[in-house]
This record gives sequence, structure tokens and C-alpha cells, in this order.
Amino acid sequence: MSPIVKLVSAAVFAAASAAPLPARADPLYDRCAARAVTNPDYSKCGAAMLDRLEASLNATWKSVYPRFPAEAKPALLAEQRQWIAFKDKSCLVYATRAFGREGQVIQYFTCRATVLTDRIHALKGLGSTGQ
Repeated sequence: MSPIVKLVSAAVFAAASAAPLPARADPLYDRCAARAVTNPDYSKCGAAMLDRLEASLNATWKSVYPRFPAEAKPALLAEQRQWIAFKDKSCLVYATRAFGREGQVIQYFTCRATVLTDRIHALKGLGSTGQ
């Protein structure tokens, strides 16, 4: 694992660990979680939130990448591929028993939402400066 990925992983873990729950939740998540009774209910709320964020990430990518300078596209594509590998491994610590059921049904989704939201903002920032 590269030093940058290790640093980003540590930063995401630290931020998610210190954040109040649920961090960066969207209004749909808030409404869903308010009605949740069981752990599977909370998991469904979190999964739906991640689906929305993944759709937003994909839309952002489709908006930014085509407009990016041709000479920078290979670097951006390589970066995105590495970021996807990081995202897919991020927050899995919460899916273990170490954080109990709350970690599995709330903290995991909160952490992953932070990872996705941060990347969406980063891509939007690149889109506004990469022209």
C-alpha cells in the first residue's frame, strides 16, 4: 500500500471515528433511520444512502472527466482507479465485530458516506479547475 493510501486511510478512519453519528447523512437517510427499528432496517437505510452517493459520484465523474484536459486524463483515470480500490476497502473495520452491531449497521455506512462525499467534492473541485 502506498504511503498516500495509508495516510488517506488513516485520515478517513480518524475522521469517521470522531464524527457524531450519523455523519453527513442525507435527509432521506435521516427519515429512514428515524423509522428504523431493527438492525436490518438501519442497514437498508445506510445501503440506500450509499446507492445515492454512488450515483452522485458516477454523475460527477461523467461530468468532469470528458471536460478534463486531454493531457491530464490518463493521470485522472489512474487516480480514480486507485481511489476506487481504496473505496472498496475503506471502512471495513466497522463491518467486523470489533465495533458491535452499531459499527456494522451505522458506523460502516457513515464512514463510507464520508469517503464517497469527499471524493465527489474533490472531483467537483478538479472539474472547476481542470478546464
